[in-house]
Amino acid sequence: MSDVNRQILLVEKPAGKLGPEHFSMAKGSIPEPKDGEALLRVRYISLDAANRAWMHGATYRAAVEANTVMAGGGIAEVVSSKAPGLAAGDIVFGDTGWQDYAAVPAKHLSKLPRIEPMTHLLSVYGIAGLTAYFGLLDVGKPKAGETVVVSAAAGSVGSIVGQIAKIKGCHVVGIAGGKDKCAWLTSELGFDAAVDYKDGATFKALRAAAPKGIDVYFDNVGGDILEACLAQMNNRGRISCCGAISQYDGVPDAHGPRGVPGLIVVKRLIMQGFIVMDFMDQRDRALADLQSWVKAGKLKVQEDVIDGLENTPQALIGLLAGENRGKRMVKV
Repeated sequence: MSDVNRQILLVEKPAGKLGPEHFSMAKGSIPEPKDGEALLRVRYISLDAANRAWMHGATYRAAVEANTVMAGGGIAEVVSSKAPGLAAGDIVFGDTGWQDYAAVPAKHLSKLPRIEPMTHLLSVYGIAGLTAYFGLLDVGKPKAGETVVVSAAAGSVGSIVGQIAKIKGCHVVGIAGGKDKCAWLTSELGFDAAVDYKDGATFKALRAAAPKGIDVYFDNVGGDILEACLAQMNNRGRISCCGAISQYDGVPDAHGPRGVPGLIVVKRLIMQGFIVMDFMDQRDRALADLQSWVKAGKLKVQEDVIDGLENTPQALIGLLAGENRGKRMVKV
């Protein structure tokens, strides 16, 4: 075990776009676990658009403050434990932060099975897969034959949402940035159609891709794309609000999506936000389905693994710019 703990600090909260200058590398000592804690060696750090949202202020968790270790979930191995139920060698998920080692209360850790590749514990069997599963099936409630639209469809959550919707017998349309991503969605992941929002004609392209209207919209972005989908929702459609990537980095749009609440009232829409942690008591059900679909080849897993803790800031910046396909993570 090394005697140095490398850490990535958020040295300044960005007022505009996130950049490398907002982070710095520091070297500290390896922490000593207190009673009820475990010392963890971080193996993989999860990168998510939510990392950027935490810099704005408190959300479902406390805000990330300047000159502190950048927050983030990770897969880690227990080095030593002062908590019952955890022993050296156990694999856990928790808010480890961007660093080599962390001492974390056991009550904030989830013990995980040993699965190969371990990266699947952050993607399809981790927060990304569970968010897709519960956000689509328990919030969106799609029925066979309905049209499901998902934004940020080439990302970690959206790529799984679309595939689950296809498994459930839906007509699936993905919205993504760039022709290559759109082609990947239809040729590799089995989406029925894909809309390139960078073309600048999202509303028209969406109408062509979903001629019967939209029954379920899984929203990862908010903003103008949410507005385009609202206008094309069918009566009694469902909107599952997972995130608002368009609002996280840089200056938010001057106005919110038009049609709220008018279209919601007229079309009798259900628009519901959710956080995956609300569904963790049903995790076993979700994992059983996800594992069976992966084993049967019905659900393809796409992972984007960046090597090296020092590359974590640039990897997050790239994710916010839409560089990744599937789940992006850093191997520490």
